[in-house]
Formats: sequence, structure tokens, C-alpha cells
Amino acid sequence: MAYNILLLPVTILFISCGSGLLYYAIKLNHKFPIEHNFINCILTFFLWIVAGLIYPLYLSIGNHNFCFFQILSMFFICIFTPFLIFLILFYQHRVVQRNIPDIKGKRNIENFLNKFRENEENMNNLISQKIKTDIHRKALHLFPAGIIIFLWIFAVYIWDGLLNAGEVWGITGPQFGRFLILTAGYSGILIFGALDYIRLSYIFENHNLFHLIPDNVLKILGKTMKRNENYNYIKPLALALSFAPIFVFPFGIFVAATLIATLGDGAASIFGLRFGKVHFPKSSEKTIVGYIAGFLTSFIIACLSLWLFESSLTLFEIFIISFTGATTFFIIDFSNQKIDDNILNPIFSALTMVSFYYLF
Repeated sequence: MAYNILLLPVTILFISCGSGLLYYAIKLNHKFPIEHNFINCILTFFLWIVAGLIYPLYLSIGNHNFCFFQILSMFFICIFTPFLIFLILFYQHRVVQRNIPDIKGKRNIENFLNKFRENEENMNNLISQKIKTDIHRKALHLFPAGIIIFLWIFAVYIWDGLLNAGEVWGITGPQFGRFLILTAGYSGILIFGALDYIRLSYIFENHNLFHLIPDNVLKILGKTMKRNENYNYIKPLALALSFAPIFVFPFGIFVAATLIATLGDGAASIFGLRFGKVHFPKSSEKTIVGYIAGFLTSFIIACLSLWLFESSLTLFEIFIISFTGATTFFIIDFSNQKIDDNILNPIFSALTMVSFYYLF
């Protein structure tokens, strides 16, 4: 694959966004050294850089008919998405703020954090409430993976397979799927990034834009975030960025890794909260039941992903590859690292699975 300089604006945009958020991280680390996790922010910064650098490689397909889709993808990522974000913020500034003059006093980080304190006090003895919060949280994490799978199925089996549109446009279904996934994925990353720019702007006293976040977005954040995330990047941002470097792998491996990082992690958390009694380590919130549920869920969804999207593999090969992915997830979960597992799980699960994939 040749490096297509036509797509460099996306690279420049992502490197710029990552650098800006790194500046935020430095400020947050200085102001909140205990609550802030600087290592995770550094890793997320590198993922911004990697995502920007590999984007032109992903869309550098040796098919002249694909040039239109390259330009269209760059348009949506570099022009349409930033303009949409601008319109939302402009509406909040000029319309909503005019109708609610004291909105800065209502929508601010202090009131937002107070709601977290109230929820934490209410959830201390309510396991059901903790499970409900975790379900909301994991559902948000699953959303990017679900969109990816839907777009691939649409492109390969409906757009190309059922409608034969690939013959009209002169590209294959997988090529169209790549265009859809990268365009939607990179646009989504920018939206999450913009949310962090606005959300974390409270660290700048004279440039605080927290009040421009719409109420419905704040409501979702309140249901899906943990309190310490108010001093760090939002988790779905790191998760979506971690998908970018593993998109180079066979699609079945890619899907298995994304689902392990979402469904596997979700099962470990929810089953651990609901049925877990024995904590290990004892000082940790993680339980033996959670470890088992996460491993089994990761193994099952990896088997299904490989069976659906990698038809050339035998059942034995699917079993071995899925087992290595689930084992990797278990080791990461068990090690209880301070590094965000939304970064570790998809990348390392994909690396171990693809290693065995190419051994067969």
C-alpha cells in the first residue's frame, strides 16, 4: 500500500487533536495529581498519532474507482464532522444560553460532580443500582463495535451482495465496508475528542466551555462515567482509538478483539457485581465469578466472530485462536493494571489471536 498524500489532512487533524488533548492532560496532572492518570493520557495521545498516520494507508487501495470514496471520507472527517460539532456548540451558545441566561450557574463541573457524590452515596449499599450503571456504561462502550459490525454486514452482504452496487461503482463490498467503517469511526473519534475538549475546559478559568454541553449529553455522561473520569479522558475515546491500529488484521480477528474488549469486559463486571462473593485480590472489587464470566464470554464471542467472518478456518483453529484471545483478556483483567483496559484488551487480544491465525 502506497501512502496517499491526498488523505494527509486527516493525519494532520488527528495529530493536532491529540497534541491539544495532551496539553489538557499536562494541565490536569498538575492540578489534580491524585485523580488524574497521566500514563493513560500519554498512551491515548500516541493512539491519536498512530490513528492519524495509518489512516492514509487504510484507504490507499489500488483501484482508481475508489478515489471518489477517499475524497468523500476525507470530506466527512475533516469538514462535515467539525462543522456539525461547531453548529451544536453555536446553537448552545446563541440560542440555549439566550433562553436560559443563568445556564453557566446550572451547567458547571461543580454541580456535575455533586450529582456523582449523591449517586455514590446512594449506591453504597445498592448492588442493583451499581449493575444498572455498569450496564449503561458497557452499552456505550459496545456502541462503536456494534456500528462496525453493522456497517461491514451492510456493505458486503446487502450493498454488494444483495444490491450488486459494487459492480456499478467499480469497487468490492469489503472496500466499501472499509470506507464506511473508517469514515464513521474516525468521525466518531473526533466527536468524542471534541466532547473532551469542551468537558475538560473547566481547568481554564477564563475559557470554561462546560456549559455548552447539551443536557442530554450530560445525562448520558452521568449514567456512564465514574467520578475519576471527570479528571481524565472519556473511556469510549480510548476504546475507539485502540480499534484503529488493529483494523489492519483480518476482519474476524478485528471483530473478536473489539467484542472481547466490550462484551467480555461487560460480562466480567456485571456478573462479578451480581454473583461475585469472593474478591481476588482481596483489596480489589474484582471477583472470581467476574473473571470466569469474562473469560467464557470472551471465548464464546471470539468463536462466533471467527466462525462468521473467517470461513477458511477450521473449528479447531477457531477454538485455539479464541482461547488465546480469551486468555489474554483474563491475564489483563487479573493483573489489575492501572493502565486503562480499554486500551490493553483490544490491542493485546488482537495481537495474540492474529499470531496464532498466521501460524495455521
